[in-house]
Amino acid sequence: MTTPASARALHPDLECVLFNEAEIAAAIRSLAEQIARDHVGHDVLLLGVLKGAVHVLSDLARELDGLKPGPARVYLDLMAVSSYGNASRSSGEVRLIQDTTHAIEGRRVVIVEDIIDNGLTLSYLNALLSARKPLSLRSAVLLDKPYRRIAGVKADYVGLTCPDEFIVGYGLDYQERYRTLPYIAKLRPDIFSDPE
Repeated sequence: MTTPASARALHPDLECVLFNEAEIAAAIRSLAEQIARDHVGHDVLLLGVLKGAVHVLSDLARELDGLKPGPARVYLDLMAVSSYGNASRSSGEVRLIQDTTHAIEGRRVVIVEDIIDNGLTLSYLNALLSARKPLSLRSAVLLDKPYRRIAGVKADYVGLTCPDEFIVGYGLDYQERYRTLPYIAKLRPDIFSDPE
């Protein structure tokens, strides 16, 4: 873990870096290896959840595409849901903003998320997409943050376990900021309001 002083030198709004670029890359590789083992010789559709999963999706697809043995072909699609808006905590209501562009019936689908926190988004997506009759439906998350889990859902593939902190970077944001940071860091508490 990076010390608080050096994290602020990287970005003044950060308290500390929790996962650096090398740790993230290793977690992505681990996710790819897990997915590859379960889809050897079959096509797989990685379904990224916007906007947070964009980095995870692209890096995961590149890793997965190069693994042998592994899937025959890797396809990508995107969808967008919202449960946060501009808040630092989920509203508890998940809304579909953008649907998939391709049918998933009869396909092997892996939902790709940046983080699973309260579990409501993944629970919503599992119900929505299961009704469309994919051949298989699994989920891959870079970060598992189980401390505030409301929905009884677990990801099939997990990269890292995240501490119970408000984090940003590598796709994770606060009010649409910090997504492009190449690492995952704890945001200073005075930067965001967190009403209980």
